[in-house]
Amino acid sequence: VYHSPKGYRVAVPGPDWQVIESRRADLELRHRTAPAGILVNAACQPETVRRSFEVLQLQLLAGLRDREVKEQNEVTLGTRSALRTLLEGRMDGEPGRLEVESYVVKGDRCVYDLLYVAPPDVFEAGRADIRRIVDSLEAG
Repeated sequence: VYHSPKGYRVAVPGPDWQVIESRRADLELRHRTAPAGILVNAACQPETVRRSFEVLQLQLLAGLRDREVKEQNEVTLGTRSALRTLLEGRMDGEPGRLEVESYVVKGDRCVYDLLYVAPPDVFEAGRADIRRIVDSLEAG
């Protein structure tokens, strides 16, 4: 379990994932054998919580080009509203396409971003792991 100093916690999905020191997120995980990653971050400024899901998602996905949204829907995670998006795109300066599953979760004092990224050929293998993390989110 990862406990953030920002007052939330999530379950780390298991031994296939390695915690990486990161300045991009509170928690960054890399898969040990596949080119896949998971980021978890919280922004706890009052102005951030007031932003729309659309603005929050644009900020989360900055740097991802040629986006093709496959699914997008508002969901409820516990008592919190969230925007879940499944899409494909390309990172600046990178030739290959990536698939992304993102969750933007609004809490009372923070917005939580949970992001899973992998190339299309290995993407499905990690989707259950991001779902475990999302389902385990407990915010203070």
